[in-house]
Amino acid sequence: MAIQLGDRAAELLKLLIERYVRDGQPVGSRTLARAFGAELSPATIRNVMSDLDQLGFVCSPHTSAGRIPTARGYRYFIDSLLAPEALSDDEQARIAAELVPGSKSPTDLLHAASTVLSRLSAMAGVVTVPRRNVAVLRRIDFLPLSGGRVLAILVVNGSEVQNRVLAMDRDYSAAELERYSNAINENFAGRDLLTLRHTLLEDVSEAQKRVNQLLVDAAALADRALGTRSDAEDYLLAGGTNLLAFQELADINRLRNLFESLDRKRDLLELFDQCLGAPGMQIFIGGESGYRVLDECSVVTAPYYVDGQVAGILGVIGPTRMSYPRIIPLVAETARALSAGLKVEG
Repeated sequence: MAIQLGDRAAELLKLLIERYVRDGQPVGSRTLARAFGAELSPATIRNVMSDLDQLGFVCSPHTSAGRIPTARGYRYFIDSLLAPEALSDDEQARIAAELVPGSKSPTDLLHAASTVLSRLSAMAGVVTVPRRNVAVLRRIDFLPLSGGRVLAILVVNGSEVQNRVLAMDRDYSAAELERYSNAINENFAGRDLLTLRHTLLEDVSEAQKRVNQLLVDAAALADRALGTRSDAEDYLLAGGTNLLAFQELADINRLRNLFESLDRKRDLLELFDQCLGAPGMQIFIGGESGYRVLDECSVVTAPYYVDGQVAGILGVIGPTRMSYPRIIPLVAETARALSAGLKVEG
């Protein structure tokens, strides 16, 4: 952020945010003055608050009310003023107990991670399923079904089998689909699934130049198969109803839109895809996510790993009025513990 606050303004902004996060009520100059004692006069504090208001770091929800932080104020707090809190021994023990390496199946570990995030944050915990960059295509087969549908059978890694039903615009014969399967297996087996779709598009372009129509058609069918996922496989959400406890999210229309978005999953998945391409933790405050339904929410995410590669994203969804000094280390520790737990399952 280009603007750098002076020590006095920064300290007042930090105090205002801490009070607002704790109480959920606009913070007035008198409250701040009492916290500072005789060090600063109420008039001085009002002047500083006015400056912070003009800079867009705070705002007044009502004419006679105190001030609350804006998304820009929270961003400055996180980037310049935040001091992460150490997790308590109890919190660390609960995370460790839920994510013991080798104690659960990978799916159960993902469920446990979302649940422990929800319980310890008192907000919504979310974990995406491992991404396909840790999966390698061994072979693909296409089988005809009735009504213009095609069954795609993918064998990934050693023996994992994934079935996808594709709705096509025409019927395909078994012989035709076998040719497509053979073309994909001969040209693309052994590729990781995350980059395979990009490779397909590149090779299709080359095939078109060579007028290799079989490979063009086969690649288009394979692209459909790789792009089809069940919503149930995308991410695991726990504690969505926790958001009902926050006054700023209690508007019935806002809540309806939020829960519909969480159920649809598309917006959040696009947001998590952004996180996969960025290093380390990512924090989206209000409108920073780019999705209107999350304008009153913050999303704190961290990647988790399988075999040294980013496999997915986990995090906490809550109001912008969350305790970032506590939530950030909570998400980081849960990501570390989940990575360790999944390593054993390898």
